[in-house]
Amino acid sequence: MRKLLLLCLTVGTVLTAAAQKRHWGRYEKAGEPTVYIISVKESDTIWSNNPALAQQHIAQQRNAAAKAAVDDHRQATRPGVQQVEEPNVIFANHKNSFSFAIGGYVALRAGYSFDDAVESRDMVPYDVPMESSFANRQALSMDATTSRLYMRAIANPKWLNQPVVIYFDADFRGGNRGSYTPRLRSGYVQLAGFTFGRDVTTFCDLTAAPTTIDFQGPNAYNFNFATMIRYEMAFLDNHMKFGVAAEMPNVSGTYGQTFMSVPQRVPDFPLYLQYMWGKHRQSHIRASAVLRNMYLYNDARKTTTDLFGWGAQLSGNIHITKMIQLFMNGVYGEGITPYIQDLTGAGLDFTPNPADPTRIQTMPMWGWQAAAQVNILPNLFVSGGFSMVQVQHKNGYYADNLYRRGQYIFGNVFYSLSPRFKIAAEYLWASRKNMNSDENHANRVNLLFKYSF
Repeated sequence: MRKLLLLCLTVGTVLTAAAQKRHWGRYEKAGEPTVYIISVKESDTIWSNNPALAQQHIAQQRNAAAKAAVDDHRQATRPGVQQVEEPNVIFANHKNSFSFAIGGYVALRAGYSFDDAVESRDMVPYDVPMESSFANRQALSMDATTSRLYMRAIANPKWLNQPVVIYFDADFRGGNRGSYTPRLRSGYVQLAGFTFGRDVTTFCDLTAAPTTIDFQGPNAYNFNFATMIRYEMAFLDNHMKFGVAAEMPNVSGTYGQTFMSVPQRVPDFPLYLQYMWGKHRQSHIRASAVLRNMYLYNDARKTTTDLFGWGAQLSGNIHITKMIQLFMNGVYGEGITPYIQDLTGAGLDFTPNPADPTRIQTMPMWGWQAAAQVNILPNLFVSGGFSMVQVQHKNGYYADNLYRRGQYIFGNVFYSLSPRFKIAAEYLWASRKNMNSDENHANRVNLLFKYSF
C-alpha cells in the first residue's frame, strides 16, 4: 500500500512540475487515447528565421511522438482473460523516449445464488457445499473487489533499439471477503524478450478461455500468478512463438502423519510452443508443458525427499468467422494443482498412499473446457461453454470426502453501451462429486456493470 501511495505521489509531482513549466501539449484523435506531451525542460532549439515554420516543426515532432506513444501502448496491451483495455490517457515526452499511462476500471458484480449457494465470491465447483441447509439455500452478493488500477511505463532507450515495458496492476482482493484490501496482481519489467517479476503463469494461454462475469471462470483453466524469469520469442513471420520460464513454486499437498512441509528448492519450469494464423495472427493452437520438483520432509526417516510433478496442455483460440470464435484447453498431469484453478490450494499435489500411509504419492488429475462466442453486433455478443476437472484414483483414495470431479456450465450476454461502458448478464451452474460418490450442485445468476478509464 505504501508503494502504491508513493507511486501516485511521484506521478503527481511530475505532472505538477510539468504544468508549472507550461510545456504541455494535448493531442487527440477520434477513437484513440488522448496523449499529453510533457517537457519539464525544453532542450531543442529550432534555428529558423520564420517563427511560424519553427512552430510547425515542433508541432510535427510532437504529433509524431504522440502517434508513437499510442502505438507503443497499443502493442503492450495484450488481449485475454482479466487483461486491461488500451489506456484512455497517455503522457509522453516530446521525443517519446519515455511515456506512461494510468488506467483501470470500476466493475460491480451482482449475483443471486439459489438451489444451494457457493460461499466463495466466484463460482468455484470445489467450494460447492456437499450438504444442503437453510444457511446455504439462497444468497445475494455484490462485489466490486475486481475493480482495477494499472500503470504502464515504456522507455525507448537508444542503446537497446526496442522498448522497455514496466507494468503494475492491482485490484482489491487482498484480504478477507468484504475487506477491499488492495492486492498487487502483476508487477514486472519486460525487455529483449525477457520478463522479470510477477505475472500470469507461463503455462496459462491467456486467450484460450472465454469472457465471463464470473471472475474465476471455467474450472479447468489455469489463470494464476507467479514470480518468474521468463523468455519469449516470435519467429517465422509471427506464425510461431516460444516461451520458457523459471517460476516460484506453489506446493499444496496433504502430508498425513509422516511427512512435513519444507521450503522449496527448485523452481517450476513451464514452457510452450504456439502456432498462429490469420491476417492478424488472431487464431492459434498452443502446446504447453510444466515440470516440477516438490520437496517435503519424511519425519519417520528424518530425511528430506522429493516428488516429481509434470503436466501437459493443448489449448487454442480459433476464429471460425468474424461472428464465431472458439476457446479450448485440455490439461493432464500429476501434482499440478497450481495449473488447474479449481484445484489450486486444495492439498492435492500429493497425498499419503492409501495402501501404505508411510509413503507419499503425487495425484493424477486432468481437466478440459470448451466454449464458443457469437458476435451478433460489433457491441453485442453471447457465449457459453462447459468445463470439467477430475482427480483420479491412485492405489485407492486417501479420504472419502476428497474431491473427485467438478463441473462448470455458463451462458452469458455482453453489451457495450459505449467503448468504455459494458453491461452483461450470466447464468452459472456448478457441481462437485467426492471420492465416495457424494454429489451436489449450485446455481447462480450474475449481472455486471463495468466502466473503464
